[in-house]
Amino acid sequence: MAGLLTTAVGSYPKPDYVAKARTQFSQAKIGRGELRKLERQATEYWIRVQEKVGLDILVHGEMERGDMVAYFAGELGDTLIPSMKLGGLVRSYGNRYYHKPIIVDKLRWPGPMTLDMWQYAQGLTDKPVKGMLTGPYTMVDWAFDEYYGSRREAILDMAQVIRREAEELVKAGAKYVQVDEPAASTRPEEMDLVAEGLRIVTEGLGAKTITHICYGDFASVFESMSSLPVDQLDLEMTNSDFDLLDLIRRHKNAFQKELAMGVVDSHSHVTEPVEQVKANIKRGLEVLPPERLYIDPDCGLKTRGWPEVEATLRNMVAAAEVLRARDTGARA
Repeated sequence: MAGLLTTAVGSYPKPDYVAKARTQFSQAKIGRGELRKLERQATEYWIRVQEKVGLDILVHGEMERGDMVAYFAGELGDTLIPSMKLGGLVRSYGNRYYHKPIIVDKLRWPGPMTLDMWQYAQGLTDKPVKGMLTGPYTMVDWAFDEYYGSRREAILDMAQVIRREAEELVKAGAKYVQVDEPAASTRPEEMDLVAEGLRIVTEGLGAKTITHICYGDFASVFESMSSLPVDQLDLEMTNSDFDLLDLIRRHKNAFQKELAMGVVDSHSHVTEPVEQVKANIKRGLEVLPPERLYIDPDCGLKTRGWPEVEATLRNMVAAAEVLRARDTGARA
């Protein structure tokens, strides 16, 4: 059965040696080369974990990224004519902080920002590794603008930047490109702008395109979200008790996309047993056929502990494989 493929949303927890090295690098105590070596070491670890538990579509784990927006802002600032710079610290989640970016000039693609790490990760495995990008709407929404004075103009210029990066990934062989837009559901009146930016990134790209939207009031933007210019929506389900499935059920004819369905809670330290995950997947199968249903956690797993993540992924894969085998047997 070509269905119930398993994957992950993006981030994994960083080992202590990477966190320490990033601090040392910021203090000029180690060089970039030494930091990169440790980031690659951690990337290989997570590739091997994903292969071991049997995920179908892998992610590289984002060991080189402190924050999904600040990382790209740093790349856009590390040029002869910087278009962004990193501002002061703001709180993002729990006790986690990031440097909020500031747009200071016209946004320009500085050259490949994610290609090197993607190529390294893909070179470690025969399984596909997703290209991971932060979307133009979120990049601008989570930054201060000291240059444009127009959200639309800034978002569309940022979309051109992200598009060029996506093209480099596809040229290198990426079969899946995920464009994270966690800010997309925060302003229902701007969903058309979210779509306009995404269309620049995804149209005619030549790879399967995905957007991941975290937690939000999906009901108020469901119609717009369902028509976003991507092949697949990746959405949390477990944390909101799968209420989005009711929306899809009520608008089944209008919802024609693939769905990557979060079936384990990313922020819980409880590892859901296989039977519970199977029950969660079955709820999705009541609404969509297996070939349009992908199985993953609600969100990135960087806030979880290392053993928790492996156990969670293992149970998730086991649950999907049982249901996949059951469906294959029923069709035989």
